Amino acid sequence: MATQSVSRKFLTMNDLEKNYNPKRTEDKIYEMWEKSGVFEPKIESSKKPFTIVIPPPNVTGSLHMGHALNNTIQDILIRRSRMKGVPTLWVPGTDHAGIATQNVVEKELAKLGKSRQDLGREKFAREVEKWVQKYGDIIIGQLKKLGCSCDWSRQRYTMDSDYVEAVKAAFLHYQEKGWIYQGERVINWCIRCQTALSDIEVEHRQVDGKLWYIRYQIQKSNLKNQNENVKLKNYITVATTRPETMLGDAAVAVNPDDKRYESIIGQTVIIPIVNRQIPIIADQSVDPKFGTGAVKVTPAHDPSDFEIGERHKLASIKVIDETGKITQIKPQGFDFTGQKVLEAREKIIAELESQGLLEKIQDYTHQVPHCYRCGKKIEQLLSKQWFVKMKKLAEPAIRAVEKGEIKFVPERWEKVYLDWMKNLRDWCISRQIWFGHKIPIDGIDDVLDTWFSSALWPLAVLGWPKKTDDLAYFYPTTVLSTARDILYLWVARMIFSGFEFTGQKPFEIVYIHPTIFNIEGKRMAKSLGTGVDPLELIDKYGADATRFGLAYINTGVQDIRFDEKAIIAGRKFANKIWNIARFTILQMQNDIVKFKIELKTDDDKKITQSLNHLIASVNNDLDNFRFGQAAHSLYDFIWHDFADGYLEASKKEKNPEILLYVMVTTLKLLHPFMPYVSEEIWQKLYEQKLVAEKLLISAKWPEAG
Repeated sequence: MATQSVSRKFLTMNDLEKNYNPKRTEDKIYEMWEKSGVFEPKIESSKKPFTIVIPPPNVTGSLHMGHALNNTIQDILIRRSRMKGVPTLWVPGTDHAGIATQNVVEKELAKLGKSRQDLGREKFAREVEKWVQKYGDIIIGQLKKLGCSCDWSRQRYTMDSDYVEAVKAAFLHYQEKGWIYQGERVINWCIRCQTALSDIEVEHRQVDGKLWYIRYQIQKSNLKNQNENVKLKNYITVATTRPETMLGDAAVAVNPDDKRYESIIGQTVIIPIVNRQIPIIADQSVDPKFGTGAVKVTPAHDPSDFEIGERHKLASIKVIDETGKITQIKPQGFDFTGQKVLEAREKIIAELESQGLLEKIQDYTHQVPHCYRCGKKIEQLLSKQWFVKMKKLAEPAIRAVEKGEIKFVPERWEKVYLDWMKNLRDWCISRQIWFGHKIPIDGIDDVLDTWFSSALWPLAVLGWPKKTDDLAYFYPTTVLSTARDILYLWVARMIFSGFEFTGQKPFEIVYIHPTIFNIEGKRMAKSLGTGVDPLELIDKYGADATRFGLAYINTGVQDIRFDEKAIIAGRKFANKIWNIARFTILQMQNDIVKFKIELKTDDDKKITQSLNHLIASVNNDLDNFRFGQAAHSLYDFIWHDFADGYLEASKKEKNPEILLYVMVTTLKLLHPFMPYVSEEIWQKLYEQKLVAEKLLISAKWPEAG
């Protein structure tokens, strides 16, 4: 470029504060971005777009550290893509989160001494709507505070009228194909929420319990070869963690290859207390190493037992109801009707002991399912629900990952996904709550599983089932960044939904971001007193410091122990960048600025070579989702190579064009990580006519070479 003569009003030391002040910068800069329209991409048919749909936070939620990390990751990708000149769309939105939202509204009503039953469906629906209107957009404002450059003109909510129509269309599509059916199966039932839950809506918590060894007497008249086999006992011992369900036992099962029991398969035993005869059966699903190798089969209260019952045509006797109490089971001399589970358990154990049928009790630690929303222990019981057949739906979703059409980062999550998809049970989609998408069948009050609607997110937010321009251009999306705990709940369901309704994958890459724990390695939760509020960090240190600190510690591990020192380091880094900029701008003290790059000294050559290496490494790291490594490279170059090295050398022998070139290029590389301080400095450069592009957010991204 030729030498240019420009008229500039020079900045002085007094015009540039000594320290960067995020509180004076962030709102002003964000408002400038929004007004510019830069968040809203235009369709350019000659270019392939870059699209991300935000994992929609619940309308009841607030920004937590997981949100802060994940949305920082997404914004880094989005800002870089935009600067590369690619039509870039980041669709924001929120999820109605049926069970969670109903729970919080019910808690508010309870404070007033009321329940949803007191109000009735219509009035309760109005209370929910009030809650959503009041709190639904809080997290959207919080995302803006973090600096998320979403296209707010395309913001969606899973209860929008268009979205409701998309959910209906999906249901009717499945129904027409014969893939939706109503049937009785063992499901997860939350006694507190009074609704069914799918397998992946329960949390399996480690619980210290007991293993009871119970003797089931073999019918004497059926004992064979008693004289020949002196070791044959007149009873078989089963081990169970739930003795109360013996009231509904339909069989005792052993593994067909277990030599210990081969001579008694086909015999009958008598259930203690109940005094009902049931068969001894052989089934390959029985683990010979569990307990005694013989297990009681209760088809109405265990999914595996239900499947055994289906294979062997066993009866299903429901002994626990939806309130968590014993049904009308009245063995001779006993009446457990209406008793709570633990109360009935105590009485059964006492009776077994008195009859000499309780062989022993062992301490036993095992996984017990709990409701993922209210945290209460769930019951597995036989219930009439609506299901989606999964066999055909799963096939293309499995094939796409096996063929590499959809890639997982880190790669090891691919196996986790495939293992689950290949052992998929039919999906229970009905919920007995009042808030959500109503099942579109006359006379049915149930609503659909929240994940039924969110499975359509990449499609519905772009206009499906209508054939919109957005859907045609921006779908399939490019990257999904999400947490590992919704790999089954959401990711898998979006994949099979995408193939079923469009014939295409919903996204190219699934990035599973790390989970953030506190510094002691404990799960972050406000209720446990272990949570950290990212908004407090932003208020204290600034959004840039928070973002950079989170990126800096995201170095490829899947569990991060959060330390506030990372955010403090981010604040110091922001100040360092600010002071480098102050120094650089104050060197531009001539009316004539030569924009032609000339390498005059060894220091000039060294810094430009280092900068070129930085550009290459940052691009390579971001291409491979190595956010922490890219942040480390930026930090080391800016602090050490540029500030400690080149800036100090330039005080002796000035080359303002190289200084400016390195400053401008560094700001571009830094912008996706620290958008506010980089844009504020850019505006100072633009005022001085030292850069031609008005906004850094849309400036050209550097390429190595």
